[in-house]
Amino acid sequence: MKCPYCGYTESKVVDSRPTDESERIRRRRECLKCGKRFTTYEVIESVPIVVIKKDKSREAFDRQKLLNGLLRACEKRPVSLDTLEHIVGEIEVLLQNSLDKEVSSQRIGTYAMEKLKSVDEVAYVRFASVYRQFRDINSFMEELNKIISQKQGN
Repeated sequence: MKCPYCGYTESKVVDSRPTDESERIRRRRECLKCGKRFTTYEVIESVPIVVIKKDKSREAFDRQKLLNGLLRACEKRPVSLDTLEHIVGEIEVLLQNSLDKEVSSQRIGTYAMEKLKSVDEVAYVRFASVYRQFRDINSFMEELNKIISQKQGN
């Protein structure tokens, strides 16, 4: 395992435990050269999920790409990285457990929006504005009005 700080390839495992969903093993490592600690995740290799994009092109599912999109939506919001990693993990499990090995980017976006909605409404609206490509202020206001009416219904 290559140290992200100095690039040295030797490290020792300081702590090892399964993640909450028991899909991965979280390992705390310490670089044998610089002594800094970093976290790695060990994942069972499985059949890759292919994402069908809007232009009908296909690419392998990239959890980091999804996490980056969620991070952008949650910028300057009180949402922890652990929460976002948990959301990505849940979506990945949903995709792995489905019978389809090809999934549309729209379905992944819908899953992400559903998860974000319960975590942070501002982040949800930010993500939705990019995902749904709001054309004007009216389409943006429609989405906000849906949220408001759902809150008033509770």
